[in-house]
Amino acid sequence: MKSLFKVASPALVVGLMLGLGLSATAQAAGPATPNKKVEWSFEGPFGKFDQAQLQRGFQVYKEVCAACHSLHLVAFRTLGDKGGPLFSEAEVKAIAAAYEVQDGPDQDGEMFARPARPSDKFPGPYANEQQGRAANNGAYPPDLSLIAKARADGPNYLYSLLTGYYEAPADVHLNPGMSYNPYFPGGQIAMPQPISDDQVTYADGTPATVDQMSKDLAAFLMWTAEPKLEERKSLGFSVMIFLAIMTVLFYFANKRVWAPVKRGEDI
Repeated sequence: MKSLFKVASPALVVGLMLGLGLSATAQAAGPATPNKKVEWSFEGPFGKFDQAQLQRGFQVYKEVCAACHSLHLVAFRTLGDKGGPLFSEAEVKAIAAAYEVQDGPDQDGEMFARPARPSDKFPGPYANEQQGRAANNGAYPPDLSLIAKARADGPNYLYSLLTGYYEAPADVHLNPGMSYNPYFPGGQIAMPQPISDDQVTYADGTPATVDQMSKDLAAFLMWTAEPKLEERKSLGFSVMIFLAIMTVLFYFANKRVWAPVKRGEDI
C-alpha cells in the first residue's frame, strides 16, 4: 500500500489527456485511426471489474495523472463502496487524509485547509481554471471523472490514445507543441506521451509496462464513470428473468381466458 501514496512530480508528465477531445490548437483534418480492441473483464452482460486492475489503475491516476487532472465527481468513499470495494474502510480514510481540501468559513469568516474525509471528492491540482491554463500553455486539462463515457468506445479509445504515440510520418506537419497520435482526430494532440515503462511501482508486483498501465488506467476511468456497472447489470438480469416468468404466466392466462370463446361458449 505504501507505493499508493507516493506523489509524482509534475515534471513526470505534462498532463494526462490534455486534449482528450479538447485540443488547445488547430489540428490537421482527417479521421482518427480505428481504436485498438481490448478484451475487458467488464464487457458483456455478465462482465465484472477486475478489482486488482482497478487498484493498479488508481495508482497510475494518483502517481501520474493527478498532477494535472481532477476527478471532481468522484468521492473518496466510492473507493470503498459495498459490492466490490477497491480498498478497505481504513485504507479509504488514509487515502483521503493524504489530500487537503478547502473548507469554511470558520468563526472568523476565513476559509481554511484540512485533511480530506471519505465524504469529500477528489480535489483538483489547480485552484481555478485560469491557473490550470497558465500551467499548461493555455490548455485546461479536462476532468477525467466521466471521460470513459464521454468518448465513443471509451475504454478502447483511452487505451489506444495512451499507447498510440509514434514518430510523425514525413508527410505530416506537426504544429509547434503538438505530438503525433493517429488515434486522436486529426493525428495531432497537445499532450505529449504521458506514460513510460516503469513509471510506477505496482504494489502487487505486476510489470509496469506502457501497455499494462494504459489498460489499468482505462479500466479505472471506466469505473469512475460508472462505479455501479456491476449492480446495474445484476439488476437488469433480474428484471429480464422476472419479465420472462411473467410472459409465460400471461401466455397461459390468456389461453385459459379465451379458450371458451374459441370453443364457441359464453365466457
